[in-house]
Amino acid sequence: MTNVEAPKIVPLRSDVHGKLKVRELGTFEHVKNAHMLPVTAHEFARLSAEYPIVFVKNSDTGQFQSVALMGLKVGENLFVDGDKWNGVFVPGAVRNHPFVLAPAGENKDRLMVGLIENSPVVGEAEGNALFTESGEESEYLKAKKEALVGYLESDQMTKAFITILAEKDLLTTQNVAINAGEEKINLSGIYMVDEKKLGELSEEDFADFRKRGFLAPLYAQLGSLHQFSRLAKMQASA
Repeated sequence: MTNVEAPKIVPLRSDVHGKLKVRELGTFEHVKNAHMLPVTAHEFARLSAEYPIVFVKNSDTGQFQSVALMGLKVGENLFVDGDKWNGVFVPGAVRNHPFVLAPAGENKDRLMVGLIENSPVVGEAEGNALFTESGEESEYLKAKKEALVGYLESDQMTKAFITILAEKDLLTTQNVAINAGEEKINLSGIYMVDEKKLGELSEEDFADFRKRGFLAPLYAQLGSLHQFSRLAKMQASA
């Protein structure tokens, strides 16, 4: 079995990383074994055209998280083909790599931009420079930082969205049986929006969902379930 090197996250500094460059989406090595990826509600509409969107529950905390399924088996991402992505829309969690927002020291309310220093897309030979020769942030880095902040805001809205779904008891666990060619695959431990209970929402709750912008991602999640058949075809030909 190949040992996967743990991500080495370090604070991004011009005096240390002044010569580094990033090959934007140069490889998808870091997610080739990810059969599901975290996604935000703002992405649901575009994701739903390609990937099934479901929810998973943390057994320790009891909290739910929205994910897009990339494969039907643990350890297999059907959308990664060498250095290519076999899809149109690449989830933000993948696009942000190798940058992360991490707590700055002991102050968990203050965030810093971190760099996954040992990522295969990071080096000095080719790619987008992180800093100028004078040590200033490059336009590329500024754009990536803005994207990270935007993703964080989307993530916070997504948590609020999922919290409401859970509070209204709109998430139901499902076992999904899929025929991938000659192979039968059973998926368990995933949650979806319960359409019956959704239809029984009070007018007041429904109006609140609409006011908070929750209806679009809600229906996008339901619509995305048709993509299970796409994954089945990809799995059958894998």
